[in-house]
Amino acid sequence: MPIYQIDGLTPVVPEESFVHPTAVLIGDVILGKGVYVGPNASLRGDFGRIVVKDGANIQDNCVMHGFPEQDTVVEEDGHIGHSAILHGCIIRRNALVGMNAVVMDGAVIGENSIVSASAFVKAKAEMPANYLIVGSPAKAIRELSEQELAWKKQGTHEYQVLVTRCKQTLHQVEPLREVEPGRQRLVFDENLRPKQ
Repeated sequence: MPIYQIDGLTPVVPEESFVHPTAVLIGDVILGKGVYVGPNASLRGDFGRIVVKDGANIQDNCVMHGFPEQDTVVEEDGHIGHSAILHGCIIRRNALVGMNAVVMDGAVIGENSIVSASAFVKAKAEMPANYLIVGSPAKAIRELSEQELAWKKQGTHEYQVLVTRCKQTLHQVEPLREVEPGRQRLVFDENLRPKQ
């Protein structure tokens, strides 16, 4: 994995975390334990500090960056969907930021909240805990149900399990030229399936 020191600051990656080999970590980046960082994610601690706390996941193509003297933080069990951009913001514990969403400088996403895919959270916006946040500009439209909170928790748990799966079985290989007979499928908990 490309890890870069800048101005004497080296990223911190605990042994218990997994960073995909194509992700890039630069400078003042601090990962907690059990963190997953997906393919092509960019965590740039070359201006402000980047903090990803225990059990959080930063998925494929995400960008984390911030202005000087400004931390960009994902708290414990945070869940950052594919291609999301976090710039100088705080994502509170157990919150989810959906695919392709943007959260701007000084914004705070409340604990357990869900930011919908492609939402745009304006600078300095303060979003409440336990809410669904949608739109551009984003607004908190309703409280989340217990079922939605449980679904989010299960999804984050699967990414925490993925850390172990990747550390134990992920490795680069040459492709097969054809499908082998009786090819197995991956098996997951039924709770992960999208709701109808």
